[in-house]
Amino acid sequence: GVLAAALLGLPAASGAAEPVTPGLTPRLDSLLRREMNAIDGAMGAIHGAIVTGDHATVADRAAAIHDSFILDQALTPADRKDLKRAVPPAFIQLDRAFHRRAGKLAEAARAGDTGRELDIFQAMSHACVTCHSRYASDRFPGLP
Repeated sequence: GVLAAALLGLPAASGAAEPVTPGLTPRLDSLLRREMNAIDGAMGAIHGAIVTGDHATVADRAAAIHDSFILDQALTPADRKDLKRAVPPAFIQLDRAFHRRAGKLAEAARAGDTGRELDIFQAMSHACVTCHSRYASDRFPGLP
């Protein structure tokens, strides 16, 4: 599964769409899986850092998520066409919003605002579940 979104007012996770994984080229699938693994590791580190007041780590890992945005990576023109064919526009919107939210988390951490860190982290976690429920239900059948 790939990219999640952290939107204010994000709809509930129900209303699953078709999984996008089967429509991805092997190259895109590999890029997205690598990004998801990096995000997963960063989210775990962020959680630990929030609960221990380690704002520097929160800022660093959130900035890393912000900067990992798949469409900002070196995709070829053919990759971009393949991605647009494989995923609906709402998927891309969720992804962009998730990465923007990570930037806001980094800002909150630099300000030492633990409450805001928690709120943003919760929204990001909710977004992961929402995206995986909608677009990676073949990989995560236990989600709503």
